[in-house]
Amino acid sequence: MNFGRTCVGVTTLVLLAVSCAAAAAPAAGDGKLRIIVFGAHPDDCEIRAGGSACLWAKQGHHVNFVSTTNGDVGHWQMSGGALAQRRLKEVQAAAKILGNSVEVFDIHDGELEPTLEYRRMVTRAIRRWNADVVITHRPNDYHPDHRYTGILVQDAAYMVTVPFFCTDTPAIKKNPVFLYSEDNFQKPAPFRADVVVSIDAVIEQKMDALAAIVSQFVEGGCGGGPANMPNDEADLKTRQEKLRQGWLRQRSANTANRFRDKLVELYGEEAGKQVKYAEAFELCEYGRTPSREELRQMFPLHVERK
Repeated sequence: MNFGRTCVGVTTLVLLAVSCAAAAAPAAGDGKLRIIVFGAHPDDCEIRAGGSACLWAKQGHHVNFVSTTNGDVGHWQMSGGALAQRRLKEVQAAAKILGNSVEVFDIHDGELEPTLEYRRMVTRAIRRWNADVVITHRPNDYHPDHRYTGILVQDAAYMVTVPFFCTDTPAIKKNPVFLYSEDNFQKPAPFRADVVVSIDAVIEQKMDALAAIVSQFVEGGCGGGPANMPNDEADLKTRQEKLRQGWLRQRSANTANRFRDKLVELYGEEAGKQVKYAEAFELCEYGRTPSREELRQMFPLHVERK
């Protein structure tokens, strides 16, 4: 293992090696979907697909969140192995709330490249999970790690079925459905919502999960500063609650309002107009192309009220 640039102790390295082992593949033949979500950093999957993952998990489906970097420079005050270990623990805590598995690649934050080695890592992860659905960033994002995560997943979209590529991990028989998570970038083409999932029933769980990622959403990540640091445990809880009721919640509300017409199309006029919080996904042209009805069945598009 090589978590971060700073020197870390042997015990820490052992813990990281155990914690970042590949997530165990779900049992075959249980009739449940297998969803794998790739984010560039330990927090990207949670903020982009945490609500949908929670709904899938409640239905007994299997969801694995994969971070393609360890996030070891994503803070204004700390870095290296200590930060990588901290961010791993944060997404593990979030996973307990949402019901997904977690995997973190041992790649430095900011240093992901679309190489053959990393293409193999992504291919193996999809194969091990025997994925039916794969979600990732679009490859026209502001952050190079986001862009290259999208490219690597696209590059794996066909190779996952090729028997003599990565022969150490058996090829999957059926190509998964590949999708992108929502963004606001307009060039070369704006995001198109093919699926919009109401997460009203699990919005509090999503907020709890994101509030557990303290290094990013409380302390400000690499853009934070001393003013972001909680003074004590009581101050931390106050700041977490402010986040839960503030921009983190508003982000999901903005998605629902942005794609209101699609919500009405998917849920019907009455239910679609009532959705407060949502997550949106765009079909990738790579991989398998599902029918509209199959796509509806793959996503948790039911209305569940508290």
